[in-house]
Amino acid sequence: MPSAFAQLTASGSEFLNKRGVYLGRRSTKLHVALYRRSGGRIGGHIPGWPEARIVLVDHTGARSGIERTSPLMYQEDGDAIVVMASKAGQPTNPAWFHNLKANPETTIQIGSEARRVRARVAGGEERERLWARFVALYPGSEAYRRNAGGRTIPIVILDPR
Repeated sequence: MPSAFAQLTASGSEFLNKRGVYLGRRSTKLHVALYRRSGGRIGGHIPGWPEARIVLVDHTGARSGIERTSPLMYQEDGDAIVVMASKAGQPTNPAWFHNLKANPETTIQIGSEARRVRARVAGGEERERLWARFVALYPGSEAYRRNAGGRTIPIVILDPR
């Protein structure tokens, strides 16, 4: 059973997301800076959910060519790192998803360790298996799915290279 703090975090997030308040862009720069400076000790997991860990994913703008970094909840699947393009349940895919599709060769950071990876989108049975694992890892994932309406939330696999 999740702690009261974890339940409050999830409820607050769902409340804001249902009202179209997505704090990702506003808070990303601060989150990334704190994560990098602390080697992932600060900003390395979702508050109240220590198993829901965060990876920093670098990506290059599909049109702009600008380099950006996004903090994303992840899970491990063998040697691969898996993230979901939930955008907290908003009706559109996040920009980082489009950027990784256009420029799949990238780097990630877990804690203080940097890795080179290649992104690909999971499909079919693989996607369903990984989605079920995200729901088990962080039950708020189901709220994201409901809020996304008709959008199927993509799952991205970051294979080592």
